[in-house]
Amino acid sequence: MQTAQFLPAWLYCEPYIAELEYELYAKRCWHPIAACSELRAGQALALELLGVPLLLTRPEAGEIRVFLNRCPHRGVALLDTDRSARDCRRLVCPYHGWTYDLYGRLRAAAREGDFLEPFHRSDWPLKELRCKEEGPLIWVALGDDPLPLEQQLDLVISEAGNLWRQPRKLLARRRLPLACNWKLAHDNTLDDYHVAIAHPTTLHREQGPVRAYRHVLSRHGSLLATPTGEKGTFFTFGLVPWTHLLLWPDGRLAVLHVVPELGPATRDPQALSRSQMEVWLLSPVPSPALNAEPPLEQIADAAPGRAELEMAELWMAEMLRFLEEDRCLVEATQRGYRSGLEPGPAHRLEQRILQWQTLYAEWMDLESPLAKAPPRSQEAIAALISSKSATG
Repeated sequence: MQTAQFLPAWLYCEPYIAELEYELYAKRCWHPIAACSELRAGQALALELLGVPLLLTRPEAGEIRVFLNRCPHRGVALLDTDRSARDCRRLVCPYHGWTYDLYGRLRAAAREGDFLEPFHRSDWPLKELRCKEEGPLIWVALGDDPLPLEQQLDLVISEAGNLWRQPRKLLARRRLPLACNWKLAHDNTLDDYHVAIAHPTTLHREQGPVRAYRHVLSRHGSLLATPTGEKGTFFTFGLVPWTHLLLWPDGRLAVLHVVPELGPATRDPQALSRSQMEVWLLSPVPSPALNAEPPLEQIADAAPGRAELEMAELWMAEMLRFLEEDRCLVEATQRGYRSGLEPGPAHRLEQRILQWQTLYAEWMDLESPLAKAPPRSQEAIAALISSKSATG
């Protein structure tokens, strides 16, 4: 480990850091945006990521595509944002009727012969973003040159590859608002020092005694693995940019990721003190034959039974109990950081935080004067982003 010191408190409180994090940090990573089972062939799904409107489609060929959810003509959304996919053979702009297929190709525009300049449909495709299906999730990258997804998920693949890639369906999704910077929520979920003290009757019972903790660190991720008797291993993965995967030996998967307020449009002084913790719960889908994966349609169409819904409700309630305990802690930490506190010494059980913060500091170029004092002007922010982009 290159450093035994935590990030300075001002990084959790200075509003302009949000713009730097969007450009220098978030754009380097892949982001899970949906479960594979949520989108069948011939469907589309509209949602947002860091304020960017996205449109997911799965053409009949079956491969996921992700586009900016805006018509290239005047920017109107092609579909309203919601959390449910819809059957959709074509995408029609409600403003001027430009019509696209699920591959993002313009198929028709109203009164095409009347444009003031020569008009060619091939000049106006939807803006496409990089996307991949890995494990049970759909991932998207906002930047042009993200790190390879297999590097971002290296520990997941090496430590739990077969279990990770087991087919799953989404059972439930919830969001918990947090009055804290996203980094505090991410730090806390990587913090193995507090679990036995702050969660004695919740998460601590799941993870077991501290003496059985096994830690694995890589450049882009970390793992806390704990035995669960004869059943196997309970995995807790921490991934860039702010994602956590909890994987049980019975195949259940919980995705926890922080939803920050980032980007060039972030000017609200309170933005860095707001975030949300999003929780997805996915259950394994039994395979009809040994080592055979059921088709996607079978996964999507497998409506949860009553017993499964009751299990999901209890499971979510358990998750929200310890997350509510954490909410109180991270919001108190934000108040402490804003009061001028500088973090104290790091503990052995906080090594996953240090691993992540070392990478964050590198990507954010914190060896520069930025590490010593907050940026003084928007011009300084723009200059730093420009110089960092030019050097890669």
